[in-house]
Amino acid sequence: MFVIVNIRRYRMFLVLALTFFIIMWLVIFPQNIMKVLYPLKYNDFVLKYSEQFEIDPYLVMAIMKAESSFRPKVVSHKGAKGLMQLTDQTAQWGAQQLKLNDFTIEKLFEPETNIMIGCWYLDKLKKEFNNNLKLVVAAYNGGSGNVSKWLKDKNLSSSGKTLDTIPFKETDHYVKKVIKDYTIYKKLYGKKK
Repeated sequence: MFVIVNIRRYRMFLVLALTFFIIMWLVIFPQNIMKVLYPLKYNDFVLKYSEQFEIDPYLVMAIMKAESSFRPKVVSHKGAKGLMQLTDQTAQWGAQQLKLNDFTIEKLFEPETNIMIGCWYLDKLKKEFNNNLKLVVAAYNGGSGNVSKWLKDKNLSSSGKTLDTIPFKETDHYVKKVIKDYTIYKKLYGKKK
């Protein structure tokens, strides 16, 4: 009986010591928990293709976090696939432009192919919308045709160059989330990678 009580006390002491250590670690190093919440997944591919297409890698990370939570096999209810949630139509267009002769839709579940085409698409949007981050992110989610239409609507864009209001609630929420996450990535890991 005495041995069982001592083992229980010993286990309780270990649990308390471990809990104390974890709490102190989080208090002393709060960035560690942020880096768990904002990881640099698939970093080699992100760096490779963000450099090739002149896209900030932290923007790519923020989009992947919002789109798929870094799950390469995920499919949305609208059929978008992979890490950057590319539609079949966008992916086929990108593969054609990139001259990926062996491309199939199944390759969207491969991180490198998905990130390559996603970065290519972000570059196209960046050029189309004059490097305006809000418009690029809105177009990535809501479609470039919709963003172009919204810019012509005086109720949504007083200047015709930026959006005062995004009429799709999902896109409005998405833009705010991606820009917030993008800002956090830059603060956590530095301005440029």
